[in-house]
Amino acid sequence: PHQLVAMLFAGYFDAIAQAKGALRNSQVDVKCNAIGRAARIVDEGLKASLDLAGGGTLAADLADLYAYITLRLTQANLRNDAAALDECLALMQPVRAAWASIAPQVDAR
Repeated sequence: PHQLVAMLFAGYFDAIAQAKGALRNSQVDVKCNAIGRAARIVDEGLKASLDLAGGGTLAADLADLYAYITLRLTQANLRNDAAALDECLALMQPVRAAWASIAPQVDAR
């Protein structure tokens, strides 16, 4: 499960990079598909994998963050807003780094 979530993070960052490139190149369909993929990764992958019952405030805070990121991705798509995509990247980077930092503990089990 740890590696699967790491792959979701990788897919998210890849999708945002693809969306930013498509936005620069005025490739509307590519941009829409990439942002949609990033939003699905956040909503159906990362957010859906949270244990809200047992995860306490951390899980609730992550759920709120993921909901906000999904909202900002939608706004970025509608407004062709590269700054919103940058914000989504910046918000997710510490979460990805924290997840990666626990890999040695998970691998030791």
